[in-house]
Amino acid sequence: MKKKVLISSFDLAIGGVERSLIGLLSQFDYSKYDVDLMLYKHEGEFFPMIPKGPNLLPEQADYATFRKSIKEIAKEKRYPILLSRVMAKYLSSFQGRVRKIEEPGYLTIQYGWDLTAPFLPKAEKKYDAAISFLWPHHFVGEKVIARKKFGWIHTDYSNIEVDQKRDEKMWSKMDKIVAVSDECSKTFLDVYPKLHNKTEVIENIISPKFVKEQAITGSSIGIKRKPGRTILVSVGRLTHAKGLDDAAKACRKLIDQNINVEWYIVGYGPLENELKKLIKELDLEDRFFLLGKKTNPYPYIKACDIYVQPSRYEGKAVTVREAQILEKPIVITDFPTARSQAENGVDAHITEMGVDGIVNGIKEVMQNDLLRQTLIQNLQQTNFESTAEIEKLYSLIEA
Repeated sequence: MKKKVLISSFDLAIGGVERSLIGLLSQFDYSKYDVDLMLYKHEGEFFPMIPKGPNLLPEQADYATFRKSIKEIAKEKRYPILLSRVMAKYLSSFQGRVRKIEEPGYLTIQYGWDLTAPFLPKAEKKYDAAISFLWPHHFVGEKVIARKKFGWIHTDYSNIEVDQKRDEKMWSKMDKIVAVSDECSKTFLDVYPKLHNKTEVIENIISPKFVKEQAITGSSIGIKRKPGRTILVSVGRLTHAKGLDDAAKACRKLIDQNINVEWYIVGYGPLENELKKLIKELDLEDRFFLLGKKTNPYPYIKACDIYVQPSRYEGKAVTVREAQILEKPIVITDFPTARSQAENGVDAHITEMGVDGIVNGIKEVMQNDLLRQTLIQNLQQTNFESTAEIEKLYSLIEA
């Protein structure tokens, strides 16, 4: 008899976690498992990419509120949820001031789920295994009956601010905690050492075949290659974590040093206006381009000469693996989990964090022909199939 598995997440908007979820769903063995997919909101650019196999559960209005504003919830007259969200915003703002947190976004999400949970319906079915793919994990932890419960970690816990007592209580309801890299696991366990025996590492499951097919079927509209110019590309949300402000400043320094580059950013996010202002201040309108949201980023990665990941922190950047699959020379900043992402001088060039580090890293890859060719040749010889990772998940379900 097939095992019954539930996988839950927020939606399928453009993002690394969402691409990783599509990869997982694409690789699952549906001859052995009946898989239900619970998305709190049936939306997102990747929504049409859900493969055949999982059973998409109907959208539930109460859970869809986690992708809606307080104003929208008020219009729907969902007053208990509305009050919970208002309280969450107040508490996170207060804690942010007390703890001097500039962006208390994680606290807002955490309090929102904590306070709203009592008003949310329970899942009707029972499962052999329930997977909560995106933090926080209250739905699987509190609203699902399952023999085993797994919660994923996609971020570097040394760089996020949460209410640790509430967070640890949530994690305690998981039978296994799955981190997407060794370093991601380490930073989590530095905060919650008591959870060591529960924590496993399963790397992002990405289909090389899918990435390569998408890279040649799509278009890289917006990239205009000019003679003598090196094309740099970065893909990611426009947030502080991704370090794209440092990228713009690095671009200015490279041009001032007569390094002929154009830098293209694929992505969207809350810092878009700030980045546009910075680009104008640095007089980079003809060198540093925000291309916006792209459902298929792979043609842009394929079109570049060097892929750059200028992040301040990551759990494990899906885009780096995708650039490796497309055999691109990669410059990656030495953020805390970078060494679990790539091996310096083998499949990427790891450079110091910050503007000068990014500048020096790009110059090294541009000017060192041996390094650049070594990176490409090593990537051409690497097998990026994720068979071993999906087998780890099966082992957890079957254990």
